[in-house]
Amino acid sequence: MFGRACFVLSAGLLFVAPPAVAADASTAGPLIQQGEYIFRAAGCYGCHTDEKHAGKPLAGGHALATPFGTFHTPNITPDAETGIGRWSEQDFRNAMREGLSPSGDHYYPSFPYTSYTKLSDEDLRALWAYLRAQPPVKQANRKHDLKWFARARSFVGSWKSLYFAPGAYKPDAAKSTAWNRGAYLAEAAAHCGECHTPRTALGGIKSGMHYAGTRDGPDDSVVPNITPDRKTGIGRWRASELAEYLETGMTPDGDSAGDLMAEVIDNGLKYLRKEDLAAMADYVLSLPPVEHAVRKADKKPVKKEDYE
Repeated sequence: MFGRACFVLSAGLLFVAPPAVAADASTAGPLIQQGEYIFRAAGCYGCHTDEKHAGKPLAGGHALATPFGTFHTPNITPDAETGIGRWSEQDFRNAMREGLSPSGDHYYPSFPYTSYTKLSDEDLRALWAYLRAQPPVKQANRKHDLKWFARARSFVGSWKSLYFAPGAYKPDAAKSTAWNRGAYLAEAAAHCGECHTPRTALGGIKSGMHYAGTRDGPDDSVVPNITPDRKTGIGRWRASELAEYLETGMTPDGDSAGDLMAEVIDNGLKYLRKEDLAAMADYVLSLPPVEHAVRKADKKPVKKEDYE
């Protein structure tokens, strides 16, 4: 939601429609249309397209700078040699639900399977069908440029044992259908917490700080507190104002989203149905408020060598 598929061990607001990923998606079958909807909600386009260098849709190459080094997103077009054209649907499910490659290797959680694991079987099937319907692009993946201590994928297995709980989202029977829909979209598809929650030194979510913002976001960004705390978060926003922001990027005081959030809205959230945006807003504003000031002035200067 408020962040691109991101994070460790893991741009002004432009309301210009991104290049079409599937020109015939609107006339495709219901399964592919459902897949496109989840594709937009999940932010796949922005993460897997190198827009900065006019890259082709979903061909990868987008760079994400983190304290652990720079990750380069992979080609997820159905090209048989450089993309996911030789994957089976089960390979795709294992990647999304378990964070495992077809060969059984652990993926770094720069790919936010820690959230995508919560997607339903139906939405995973639809998303797979949509990706398979995209034009294949032959473009080799770039290697990650990581610091020495993050290069061993065996470390990720240990990281998972500490911070990763696989499994689809389970509705809260005590909550309304709309609340559960908002929770599902925010936690599973839009993976809001991946960017908006502070991390430990090992890159795990800090307990009790859900959505409280961080000074150490992807690409050296400062990510705001979006809990309903009235001092440091968005507790003074109405649900209708938050839903409007998710669609247009305009804040209640007339400011606009920028940097990563602008891309998230422009390439993804603005395509969602109004009732889903309203459900997400209601869910976020129902969370426990956390007083946690996150300001750019508090951001320590980052030196180039920190990412080398």
